[in-house]
Amino acid sequence: MALRYRRLREISRFLPRIHSGDHHLQCRPATKLSSLSKIPHSNAWERIGTRILPSGCHARRLSTTSQVSYESAQELDLSSFIKSTLDELEGPCHCWLNRSKGGKDFSKRDGTFLVLTGRFLETSLTTSCEAAIMLEKVKSIQPRFPQLHIMGFLSDSLIRSADDRSHLIQFILKEYVTFPILFSNKNFTEMDNGACYILFKDFMNPVVYHEKDMDLEVLKKAVEELYVQDDGNIKSLNNLKITWLKQSEIIKEPYFCSLRNLLLYFPGCISADENGNRLFLSDSNHHRIIVFDGNGKILDCIGSSPGFEDGNFESAKLARPAASFYIADEDCLYFVDSENHAIRKADMGRRVLETLYPVGDTIKKSNQFWTWIMLSLGLRSNADTRSEEFDLQSLMFPWHLIKSIDDSLFIINRSFETLWILNLASGDIKEVVKGFPEILEVCAPQIKEKVTMLKRMPHDWLQQQTNTVWSPERLPYAGLLSSLTTLQNHVILCDMVGQRILKLSEESGVCSSFKFSNFGILGIPYWLSSSFEKVYAVAGGHQGEIDHFQCFSLLPGRVSIQLNVDIPVDTELVEQLQEGCIWCQARGSATEVSGIEDVRGSSEKVGVAQQWYDELDNLASLISPPESELNAEDDSTTSEVGFQNGKVFIDCVVNTSPGTSEVIVYAALYLKLRRKKELLEDNQEIYAAKIADILHSEKSGKIGRDSCIQFLLKSNRDLRDLIFMKPLQVRIKLDCLDHEKAENAKDIILRDSKVEVNVSLNS
Repeated sequence: MALRYRRLREISRFLPRIHSGDHHLQCRPATKLSSLSKIPHSNAWERIGTRILPSGCHARRLSTTSQVSYESAQELDLSSFIKSTLDELEGPCHCWLNRSKGGKDFSKRDGTFLVLTGRFLETSLTTSCEAAIMLEKVKSIQPRFPQLHIMGFLSDSLIRSADDRSHLIQFILKEYVTFPILFSNKNFTEMDNGACYILFKDFMNPVVYHEKDMDLEVLKKAVEELYVQDDGNIKSLNNLKITWLKQSEIIKEPYFCSLRNLLLYFPGCISADENGNRLFLSDSNHHRIIVFDGNGKILDCIGSSPGFEDGNFESAKLARPAASFYIADEDCLYFVDSENHAIRKADMGRRVLETLYPVGDTIKKSNQFWTWIMLSLGLRSNADTRSEEFDLQSLMFPWHLIKSIDDSLFIINRSFETLWILNLASGDIKEVVKGFPEILEVCAPQIKEKVTMLKRMPHDWLQQQTNTVWSPERLPYAGLLSSLTTLQNHVILCDMVGQRILKLSEESGVCSSFKFSNFGILGIPYWLSSSFEKVYAVAGGHQGEIDHFQCFSLLPGRVSIQLNVDIPVDTELVEQLQEGCIWCQARGSATEVSGIEDVRGSSEKVGVAQQWYDELDNLASLISPPESELNAEDDSTTSEVGFQNGKVFIDCVVNTSPGTSEVIVYAALYLKLRRKKELLEDNQEIYAAKIADILHSEKSGKIGRDSCIQFLLKSNRDLRDLIFMKPLQVRIKLDCLDHEKAENAKDIILRDSKVEVNVSLNS
């Protein structure tokens, strides 16, 4: 503790201190927001009384404390309005999107804020590229300053209709916008003309930067200015050098709890293995690559959760994978790991993921349990962190991947502004090409081949997809070049709007949707399994959103538990629940005898969460006291799953000792709406509302539900065919009395008990 205290005192010397008064920042044209600090409350969001004027090459930040003290109580400044909205998702004149109810987005009211405002989320074809570039700059700033609060601000004039909001949601998912966005039903007309950045600290002295194409270095230095120490020195990050912190601080996601429960969540890119009849789908916003055959049977899954880690497929971590390319001679899949700015290599035979570029920068998997402990405590050594210098040679949000004739890979970002040529053998970047005309000179044949194929696709599908990606004017469909491939006389298409995969027959021209099966391979989703670690930390608690909690008082011995689960009304299971989609565990005085074990000899892989707990239990067995062996004997265990008359049955067994224990059962049920023969209606609004109600989370509020409905309606498909996952979370508390004594008063008696738990998943 003394050593920790001394280290904290040393670190405190480098922490930022806040100064009042004036200071100057050399930068491109910026504007004081002193004109925004006095807005009459009655029409604060109708218009701004004083027009914002440019102020040359200096941004001057002045303390407004003395000025505000003389203003009327009816006046309100912009930063104060933002501050007043932080406690509620929705209010009389505001609402938050992409933020959870009770979340920790802005739990601290102090700190530095970077606000994007104006048309920074424009979805038109003419400006979406500029918006994407702006967002890439902000997303590049975020890892450099983990304590920086980033948010968006939009007025009602920009988002008026339900169609506008639907476009906005699609844009957030497409560009992977992870920061919250604040809407006001009032209008800031002066900010409607273009996007800009607003920077302030502790809700004081805001400064606006009007240039949407402002250099990243200038924006970085502006943020650094707010971390100035007493002696005036800045802890500089020269040349945009990053020291990556622990994964939990970096990886953030768009907050749409309902939408991420869809089977596919922005399926962005796809490639094929013609000889092996395999397809490799980048389920981008689920951070995984799904391997399936031409009939839709899921064969394997690469990736377990968002992050950056090599290892076997079950434990490897990705961050929004995109385009991929399969090399049959190596039996390896090369793909773009977009948010990690990396190129990864998946050895399909060994089922191991490695990083090709950047070389040696990932956290290698050794002991997953100790990795989690070290990351959670922030005790990773310098050797476990990676530093990368993002200069012009480095990948930045790559998306497309093309194999060249020689031993090279062509890597292109979404805006088609940069091409990186990577040596496949060495993993080094040989050349960087800037500008689409220059890119086209290098790889025109490969791009035009895909574009020619796209022109043969159904026009309505193309029209819908082109609103989801940006393409250069010279090649209007180039943005979709990684979204299709060919397999056995079929063209396979990624429908990023409908969240499905289409199959177009080149002979008949018939287009159909893939019918997926074998969902047990996907296991328990990471957003459900991420809460497993809390089982150890919370004694006897049942925090979070659970579907059922029940207590039983029993005698020690063998306890058979049967879960009878009513699936939501008007839904049906796509296939019988597989054991790969179930996680069972006993904690406390009960011995762990319930696991995902297939006694019938199935080859299905065990979920990563179960592996994690197996490692923990193996470690615990090494340090457990001898008396722990006095628990009841460990019988062989089974886990049975059944389905009948709209009910799912899950059976598990635990052995208990005197004391308190808890049995936790998590499962992923893959459902779709049931088609009623007696009803001939085809009302997609009703179907969308039904799915939203089933998947709705209380944390997302009303706006979350409405956003989900708008998103589903935009898909332009029969929503009764949409597959979605309904999480099941059950906790059973067992209170066991002392052992019964035998007649000789020496032996103990173990009782066999059976409990039945009825669970309903209806809202």
